[in-house]
Amino acid sequence: MTDTTDLQTPAQVPEAPTDPLDALGASIVARLGDAAMGHAVTHGELAIEVDIRRIVEVVGFLRADSACPFSCLIDITAVDWPGRAKRFDMVYHFLSMYTNRRIRVKAQVSEEEMVPSIIPVFPGANWFEREVFDMYGLVFSGHPDLRRLLTDYGFRGHPLRKDFPLTGFNEVRYDEVQKRVVYEPVKLAQEWRQFDFLSPWEGGAFALPGDEKAGASNPQKGKATTPNTNR
Repeated sequence: MTDTTDLQTPAQVPEAPTDPLDALGASIVARLGDAAMGHAVTHGELAIEVDIRRIVEVVGFLRADSACPFSCLIDITAVDWPGRAKRFDMVYHFLSMYTNRRIRVKAQVSEEEMVPSIIPVFPGANWFEREVFDMYGLVFSGHPDLRRLLTDYGFRGHPLRKDFPLTGFNEVRYDEVQKRVVYEPVKLAQEWRQFDFLSPWEGGAFALPGDEKAGASNPQKGKATTPNTNR
C-alpha cells in the first residue's frame, strides 16, 4: 500500500488580480447590451463607447444603477476628426459621489447627425450642450434653448472645428461714430513672418557681436550701410 503522506500537493496558482475599473466596465457593457460597443481602462480612467442614438438610455442607466451611481455630470465636450466618416466624438464625463469613481462616455457622430439631448436625465447639461453647439456646430435634438453661448449671435463658423481659420472671418469693434458694434473683415497688422529664434539680433540689417550666423546664412548681414550723399 502506498503511503500518500509524503506526496506533495501541487502549488496553488494565484489568481491574477482583477482591476476594479476593468471589471466595472465589463459589467456596464454587458448590461447595456447593444447600446455599448466596448470599454477600456487607460491611465487609471474608465471609458466606454456607446451608440449616440441610445445616449439618453445609457446616461439614465449610469445614474440610476446601484452598482455604478454616476450621479454627477462633470463635463460635455466634443473632438473633431476631419478625416473620419463620423467626424466628431461626443464625450461625456461623470463622477460617482458614492464610490469616488469617474467614467468617460464616448460616441461617434457624423456632421449631419443630431445628438439627443440628455437634459431630461441631467438638467445641468443645458449649457454644456449649448457650448458644444457653439464651438463645434453639433445640433442637439430636444434641447429647450439651443443658442450660441460663448460667441455672438451673428458669429460665423464654429471656432473649435479644425478647419476653422486661425484669424477667423470677421473682427468686432465698437464704432464711436455709429455708436454701435460693427463687424468687419479681418485685417492683419503685418504679414506672417518666419522668426529666426537662433539669432540674438534677428531682423537687424547689421551684424553685432554674438551673431555667429552673420555672413553664413545671410550674406547681406554684416555689410555696413553708407548714406547716399548724391542728392
